[in-house]
Amino acid sequence: MSLSKKTAVVTGASSGIGAVYADRLAARGYDLILIARRADRLTSLAQKLSSAHGVGIQTLAADLGTDTGIAQVEAALAGNPDVRILVNNAGSARLRALGQSSLEDSLSQVALNITALTRLTRAVLPGFLARNDGAVINIASVLAVHSLAISSVYSGTKAYVLAFSRGLQQELADTNVKVQVVLPASTATEIWTEDVSGVPLSALRPESVMSTEDLVDAALAGFDQGEAVTWPSVADASLWERFDTARASLFAATQTGTPAPRYRKA
Repeated sequence: MSLSKKTAVVTGASSGIGAVYADRLAARGYDLILIARRADRLTSLAQKLSSAHGVGIQTLAADLGTDTGIAQVEAALAGNPDVRILVNNAGSARLRALGQSSLEDSLSQVALNITALTRLTRAVLPGFLARNDGAVINIASVLAVHSLAISSVYSGTKAYVLAFSRGLQQELADTNVKVQVVLPASTATEIWTEDVSGVPLSALRPESVMSTEDLVDAALAGFDQGEAVTWPSVADASLWERFDTARASLFAATQTGTPAPRYRKA
């Protein structure tokens, strides 16, 4: 990283995974820009981290589910030459069957999980490329590769995060700008309530739920090791390697220009 002042941006920073990322990055000496809707929580967290780590912290209360909120953050990031890391953590989960969900619930997930993440990445990218230095950490989900009856929209948005990140990694392959995509499984955050996701934490198997601290520490260990794709709870790394190899083989098999024999008339 550059020897000049360095700043990490964390969205969804007021609690859970975002708050732990803020703490860990502050401990690494990064000044912070913390973004979330709840200004009171941001202020409290900023005071705590500033006292603990002695770093500079800015807070920006913005609703990234709205065009106005996204534009506000874009403007703050695009002109800041000190930003070195963007953690796109802000996200929304509404785990309900599509037919039983409101249109607002579906569109809010798309706005926060896809639109905000894309636009904020685009906002910092020119500066990263100009300095040939920077990193984007995108928080996806294991449901990016697995859909449930209640997760069609959520899984679709997280599949976008995975595909977007993988494409961006190819785009930036010849630069020093890095992109890591993290795929958590169930994590003990405020998402798991009846009012937020529709599924309470008590409905999950306790042994399947990871703490936010363990999740972020594992993700940052993967980041330090140069991983492009990090599965914090997967012990057998070869599972992802085989999955990705099969995906590449399937794509290669599509490049024939002719219908498969099973689709041809006898």
